Amino acid sequence: MSASKVLLFVFVAILGGAVLMGGCAYSGYRGTITKDEAVKSAWADVEVVLKRRFDLIPNIVETVKGYAKQEKDLLQGIADARANYTGAASVGEKAKAAGALDGFLSRLLVIQERYPELKSNQNFRDLQVTLEGTENRIGEMRKKYNDSAKSLNEYIRAFPGSLYASWTGVKPAEYFQAGEEAKEAPKVKF
Repeated sequence: MSASKVLLFVFVAILGGAVLMGGCAYSGYRGTITKDEAVKSAWADVEVVLKRRFDLIPNIVETVKGYAKQEKDLLQGIADARANYTGAASVGEKAKAAGALDGFLSRLLVIQERYPELKSNQNFRDLQVTLEGTENRIGEMRKKYNDSAKSLNEYIRAFPGSLYASWTGVKPAEYFQAGEEAKEAPKVKF
């Protein structure tokens, strides 16, 4: 075999290896970006249904106010949780505020047992059904977000995902976790 053929073979092998390595690097880079965007998209979906919930709250609060004037602390807690969510800057802060709201809403829905005339009020029932549907969507969206966060976090913790994550600047995603307030069953006092 002549020297020129050997050099040509070595050149083609190096070029082929470089193209293969470049393709792998590009694929990993794109995969990291895709996973990061999936997490962001899933969080945006959570925020959409949380916003729907927060838009419903003033209607529920006003309906309940008419029947349950002595539930002032509960209604104030709901308003405060809503304000905390609106002012939250990170996923963790928003998750904590949403968790606090979960606890207050549970208590609010229990109030209907204390006020039979509220329970029979069509406006309240309509709002309750809408809120329950929204709560179900929130649960689904939270799960979707946490699944996306898990996929990204697993990917960037292992090699070569960690390498690609450092190239792209992608950081681990925070999980959406229920706050301590949401873990306790609401207490009903008569």
